[in-house]
Amino acid sequence: MPTAEGELTILAGVELSVDGGAQLAIVGESGSGKTTLLGILAGLDLPSSGDVWLDGDRITAMGEEDRARVRARCVGFVFQSFQLIDSLTALENVMLPLELRGDGQAKGGAREFLDRVGLAARTTHYPRQLSGGEQQRVAIARAFASRPKILFADEPTGNLDTHTGERVANLLFDLNREAGTTLVLVTHDAALAGRCGATITLEAGHMKHTA
Repeated sequence: MPTAEGELTILAGVELSVDGGAQLAIVGESGSGKTTLLGILAGLDLPSSGDVWLDGDRITAMGEEDRARVRARCVGFVFQSFQLIDSLTALENVMLPLELRGDGQAKGGAREFLDRVGLAARTTHYPRQLSGGEQQRVAIARAFASRPKILFADEPTGNLDTHTGERVANLLFDLNREAGTTLVLVTHDAALAGRCGATITLEAGHMKHTA
């Protein structure tokens, strides 16, 4: 990445492969490149060199529209900041990605997953009327409702208290197991990382350790 001070290398020499249905944690100190790596793996960002393959597609050879189609087909996201739309109800937030891909059963699918995350009674509530844990559960319902092959989660419990974070983590892994979805998550939480089948550690943009 070019800057006023010269070329800035955020990631270098990172090589990894994630099997279908696996759970991978990406850990490291702040500024180590974790979120950048997640964005590249998901096709939200492009590396200056190297290739990324996602569900059999070489997304680094695609334009943004084609990458967006791949994401719509097989990718779900859960963000630390929830990324819900304030003007939409919980039900409408979960329905949105289903409607965008033309799912004629969007409302039924959204209701099913809100029920599975324990929010069947909160479908008409707006984000401002929900607690942080409830907002994150809506975000998880939205991610899984589209039945993605791979779920990317960026600090999914980072803005939650310990008890709520543990409940959200349990939900995330339960749904992941039930759906057979590949899970790739960025976290500072060693306990959360320990629940994954594999962990990679980034240090100053370099992959230093795998477990």
